[in-house]
Amino acid sequence: MSAQPQPAAFANASTQGAIHSAPPLNSPAMSAAAIHAFQNICELWQISIEQQLVLLGHVSRSTWFRWKKEPTQAKLTHDTLERISYILGIYKALTILLPDPQAADGWIKRKNQAALFGGQSALERMLSGNVGDLLVVRQYLDAVRGGWA
Repeated sequence: MSAQPQPAAFANASTQGAIHSAPPLNSPAMSAAAIHAFQNICELWQISIEQQLVLLGHVSRSTWFRWKKEPTQAKLTHDTLERISYILGIYKALTILLPDPQAADGWIKRKNQAALFGGQSALERMLSGNVGDLLVVRQYLDAVRGGWA
């Protein structure tokens, strides 16, 4: 059986350094990027510090402020990175669905009559503290826009 042909970009990648992988999940670079992205989104969505702590998985206030002060020194858990990943996905989906930045950023706090929300806003659902609720909001938006991307 012969080997599958590889695209040129993948040929000799290990010896030429043509492919750069993402930093490991527990790396300082990954933690710093996640913290900066989360901060920026929370600012756009006007999320309070108390709400940020819940979205991050009930981290302590002192821990959150330490992470913000020295993001490259933060050691984010898998759970925290997963939560931030869902929030990034929610943000991305909203920017695709609602090209007007004010509409996209405001949607998160608007009451929603979809059965999934029961008249609550997406933020209220996300503030349950369960990582699964972040996933549900992310999946809802992905379904509305027609799939995963």
